[in-house]
Amino acid sequence: MDNSLSRDVQMQFMRPGQLEAAARAFPVVYVPFGLIEWHGRHMPLGNDALKAHAILVKCAEQFGGVVYPPQWLHAGFDQEHLVPVYADLFARLKGTGFRVIIGVSGHNVQEQIQMIERALEPVTADGTCIGVGLWEVTLSQCDESNTDHAAKWETSNMMFFYPDRVDMAELGDEPIELDMSPPHGIGGLDPREHASAEVGMRNVELAARAIGRKARELLDSLAPEHRQFGIEAIRPGHWWMV
Repeated sequence: MDNSLSRDVQMQFMRPGQLEAAARAFPVVYVPFGLIEWHGRHMPLGNDALKAHAILVKCAEQFGGVVYPPQWLHAGFDQEHLVPVYADLFARLKGTGFRVIIGVSGHNVQEQIQMIERALEPVTADGTCIGVGLWEVTLSQCDESNTDHAAKWETSNMMFFYPDRVDMAELGDEPIELDMSPPHGIGGLDPREHASAEVGMRNVELAARAIGRKARELLDSLAPEHRQFGIEAIRPGHWWMV
């Protein structure tokens, strides 16, 4: 697996005909979630959404489907207002013809998944589409696939996908408290000893494969008449925007 991210599965780069062809072939849309948050001095602030988005692109390259742009609003915002916004987004994706909606958060707190699943409830209630909220490693967690906070796993992911955005020299040589405490804010195994692009690549392989298999499983769980692209066409008169 290489670290390139195909634009052919990213919705914002697709032409209408490409979107329609992809949705007809495999009517699954993946929505990455994250936030802007401290991830050590050595890591990009947008790690969580960047990680989820990149893993989903690798998933779509292998299994099919389309990746929606990363979502940066998170469970720390007022859920009374935010959940209806994401319910509206998911309804619009359903109205684009997708039958499976998979929301994947790279911010590994339960509240993120609860936000996604609450927003999916009204959209999937009629049984014509199905959805789920996951962390990027919910389905792949093992000795070779896991997560943390700016430590071995997250640093490895960024070293694989965005090596120019990681600066290990920022961590220096001093001892680090690896319990999320100040001043480092890192939780997990010391990335200076345990992180590498190779670790990240294997984590990505397993996570992307597990999410893709889940997508197939969810699509197959729908009634046969609801497993196909759900609108007549991607063109004015049938669809305009999401």
